Amino acid sequence: MFRSVLRTNAPMALRRAAPIAVRVNAARFMMPTRNYSAANKLTNDAVQTRVLSVIQAFNKTNSVADVSAKTSFHQDLGLDSLDTVELLVAIEEEFEIEIPDKVADELKTVGETVEYIASNPEAL
Repeated sequence: MFRSVLRTNAPMALRRAAPIAVRVNAARFMMPTRNYSAANKLTNDAVQTRVLSVIQAFNKTNSVADVSAKTSFHQDLGLDSLDTVELLVAIEEEFEIEIPDKVADELKTVGETVEYIASNPEAL
């Protein structure tokens, strides 16, 4: 008697478990992934244009009309260390990257910043 009950209920138990496994697999494929080979590498000109637009939108600079690759954040733009950090955070948000603190301390000009971002494979 119990054997016949187990035989009839066993396929139903297997049918109930299958959709759960399918849902787990479906959820795994919905996770966002970054394919490094699929993205185009940013050129220096494209990076420089976007960095200059961030600098122009930044309201704490002295003169934004004469900004070039040799422009210094401190001497030419008149930014102190806190303003420079705020500007670099705005640039990080523009390119969706994180610049390590050690590297950020070494970035003194617009050109150095452009070179670092152009060489970063995670920059969008």
